[in-house]
Amino acid sequence: MQFDRPVEQILGIGALVLLGIGCLAVLWPFLSALLWAAVLCFSTWPAYTWFERTLGGRRTLAALLMTLLVALVLVAPFAISVATLADSVSSIVAAANRVLEQGPPAPPTWVAGLPLVGERLAIYWQGLAYNAPAFLIELTKLIRPATDIAVASGAVLGVGLLELALSVFIAFFFYRSGPQMAAYVRISSERIAGTRARHLLSVIGLTVTGVVYGLIGTALAQGLLAGIGFWIAGVPQALLLGFLTFILSFVPLAPPLVWGSVTFWLFFQGEVGWGFFVGAWGLLLISSIDNVLKPYLLAQANSLPVLLSFFGLVGGILAFGFIGIFLGPVLLAVGYSLFLEWHAGENEKLVSPPDSMPSVPREK
Repeated sequence: MQFDRPVEQILGIGALVLLGIGCLAVLWPFLSALLWAAVLCFSTWPAYTWFERTLGGRRTLAALLMTLLVALVLVAPFAISVATLADSVSSIVAAANRVLEQGPPAPPTWVAGLPLVGERLAIYWQGLAYNAPAFLIELTKLIRPATDIAVASGAVLGVGLLELALSVFIAFFFYRSGPQMAAYVRISSERIAGTRARHLLSVIGLTVTGVVYGLIGTALAQGLLAGIGFWIAGVPQALLLGFLTFILSFVPLAPPLVWGSVTFWLFFQGEVGWGFFVGAWGLLLISSIDNVLKPYLLAQANSLPVLLSFFGLVGGILAFGFIGIFLGPVLLAVGYSLFLEWHAGENEKLVSPPDSMPSVPREK
């Protein structure tokens, strides 16, 4: 049975489309890990090439060492944070049980001095302290949702940690086959975008590097410094608070909410010296990264608007889970940079006259 040539072409295109859909369905569960592995490989490629040169061109060994280094810097802190969160849930439940047995303490004297709500809050607190059944009811309302949220957060972090480890594992193969993959990307992009492909790839590369170092790198640095400072001051759950600082670092001016709250908590506990230490540590080290290091690292890329940065964080988490913390801002930043490039190109077309436009004769 013979088919006409147009029919054969339609059947061939249909078979290719079905094959593409099948491949996409197979790779879809690993899409976020593959994308983040590609971002990791590209942004840390200079370090990999240094390993390769030092080891005399042994790609496999250099890729292995680079993968171990990335795992140590990126995966290990979050693995510790997940374990700390599990311990924190147990500690919170144990503390709640102790409060249920012993009853609530009397309100501190400073509570009544709070403006507007202090007096009513102190009366409400004192009423709970002397009315055990009412206190038990109120505490039960708070403990159960808080425990459910903590357990759910731990599950999300656990799945995200596995996905993060998978992306680092995939990055090993990207490091080892990097030049061939870069050649494939360059040839494919030139077929799609023509002569402008090299410039667009350069824009994407600068954007990815700027976001990885400027947003994600500085967030990691802020979280690490916060955790170290809280640990030195003897603050409970220092690692968990450091992880919270890392998350809030994607939102402008948000990290001071963490170290500022810890500072006030130390003051209320009577630890005035440690309170001043945490305040100075947060102001001089943690927040200075936002004001000095982050703008310098982001200078080479298009600055992502604050609203898009927030959408990148929240939307990335909703779309990809925990790994979306890293992937969401990168994808939005690349899309934003490409949009600006397209907009600039359209403006050039509107401004520059067409070649066939006749010249206007001068008046004599």
